[in-house]
Amino acid sequence: MDIYILWIVVILALSFDFINGFHDTANAIATSVSTRALRPRVAILMAAAMNFLGAITFTGVAKTIGSGVADPSVLDNGVEIVIAALISAIAWNLITWWFGIPSSSSHALIGSLTGAVIGGAGMGNVNGSGLLDILKALILSPILAFGVGFCIMWLLKMIFARRSPHTVNKGFRTGQIITAMFQAFSHGTNDAQKAMGIIVFALVAAGIQDTMDVPLWVKLSAATAMALGTSVGGWKIIKTMGTKIFKIEPINGFAADMSSAAIIMSATLIHLPVSTTHVITSSILGVGSAKRFSGVNWSVAGRIVVAWMITIPITILIAMGTYWLIDVIFY
Repeated sequence: MDIYILWIVVILALSFDFINGFHDTANAIATSVSTRALRPRVAILMAAAMNFLGAITFTGVAKTIGSGVADPSVLDNGVEIVIAALISAIAWNLITWWFGIPSSSSHALIGSLTGAVIGGAGMGNVNGSGLLDILKALILSPILAFGVGFCIMWLLKMIFARRSPHTVNKGFRTGQIITAMFQAFSHGTNDAQKAMGIIVFALVAAGIQDTMDVPLWVKLSAATAMALGTSVGGWKIIKTMGTKIFKIEPINGFAADMSSAAIIMSATLIHLPVSTTHVITSSILGVGSAKRFSGVNWSVAGRIVVAWMITIPITILIAMGTYWLIDVIFY
């Protein structure tokens, strides 16, 4: 195995993590920025720090990503498969970022890895049960986030119904700082793990290591890439999430951040990858529905849902094509 090819994997994986940082972390701070609980630059720097901290704290999701879709130890061309998967996932992330669509980096990576395995090793090498578990988590988590967001917002409405809206929002604007930190930390615990998992997949496929344990240098480099990407900021997605779905007030932002962070952390603790984009967007939709159903811009929500639905099949096809192209050009 040419060590330079392995370094290409590492560079691509960290690039994916960097892009994930400004693509997905925008979701984590969108509500606190839109309600002016935090100034944009302060929110981004806070999110970068909390993402880094969350990324180095857990590794369970990385192990799931590294072995859930396929067994890297039985793939002779595992490194090339990873390269094709990462190129596909990065391409889709950049396309959706450019158009300001909060699509899922998680779906892009899972779809791309599945497509690359199919293209490079055949359908028989896809771990059906492991992939099914991942897909269940990706599908169920936004449904739960919508329900939890709706319930939390409904309870808050009941509790503070007789209080002045100005006083309530002033208090929750301070509370949003705490929930935004929790949101960014939870994002790091789940999303940064995905790049770690894909690097470990390549290390096992290349015979560099035998287990799915995440080396310290992988943890630190992935956490740093995520934090640096976060520091760049994803203003187009912040605008979509924070202003275009419905008019978010501090109490709504608090409810959305709390519910989505709780769902993401729960998934991390049971070692399942979820789409932070889906979870955060769904919690915002749930909160907006509890506040006033007609106040939600369902056309924007529908456009986001369409992007979710097409991400996995499109990235499967992109990754299959990318692998075949790599095979034709270099082998």
